Amino acid sequence: MTKIGAIHYNWPGYDLEGFARRASEIGYEHCELQIGDIWDGESKDGEKSAEATRELLAKYGMQASAVAAGNDFLQADPADFEAQIERYRYVCQIIPATGTDIVRSDGGWNRNDQVPEDQWDAMMLEAFKRCADFLEQYNVRIALDNHGISTNDGDWQLSLIERVGSDRLGVNLDTMNYRWFGHELDQIDRFYEILAPHVFHTHMKDGTGSRQDYKGAALGDGEIHLDHVVKCLKEVGYDGAWTAEYEGAEAEGGVGYEKCYGWLKEKI
Repeated sequence: MTKIGAIHYNWPGYDLEGFARRASEIGYEHCELQIGDIWDGESKDGEKSAEATRELLAKYGMQASAVAAGNDFLQADPADFEAQIERYRYVCQIIPATGTDIVRSDGGWNRNDQVPEDQWDAMMLEAFKRCADFLEQYNVRIALDNHGISTNDGDWQLSLIERVGSDRLGVNLDTMNYRWFGHELDQIDRFYEILAPHVFHTHMKDGTGSRQDYKGAALGDGEIHLDHVVKCLKEVGYDGAWTAEYEGAEAEGGVGYEKCYGWLKEKI
């Protein structure tokens, strides 16, 4: 069965329950949550609150497709790096209680420019290798996002997956982020092709331009070759959620998400 989902965190004016109600009215049955939706970052009852979130979504006929971990493995201080690993372990422990096994993950953000770029690869490689050690224990999979500037290259993502060597490390394929970073469309299409067998989750997103020129759009209204994305994923038997992410001008009231739902319903 086709899973059509939406992202909770960029619906303005909605708390989690309001989002679930409105998204379900549109027709969405799946959604990506952020870790902050289920855990305050400090308490030790994360599984209990994750179960409560699962029940809240079920009340509106929805279920989680992934939970964003909010991790950052680019840390200048070794103690902060270790703390991120331990935090990630706990996140992996509680996420299954929401009903999904997919941990949508970043590589790192290098906030305040504390980590030289030539150290990013080694630092993220070590982090994901260490995280791979407990993925089976908690029965979760990592969907690495091409987000920000540290992971926004399809060739590098594939290289990381191969070097980590775990079939539980895959990709959250954000269809627009490569373009936002600055890659050309033909290069982006090749990224879709080489990463398709490793995709666990998607952000179906459209728009135009890169960096300061980027403008979000409803699916089908931008320059991204979304039909190629669909073709690549269907050819490899992708069975995860097709998760809309809308960053255009019609965010209020979920209007942009209604348009995205219509495109997904027609095309998927």
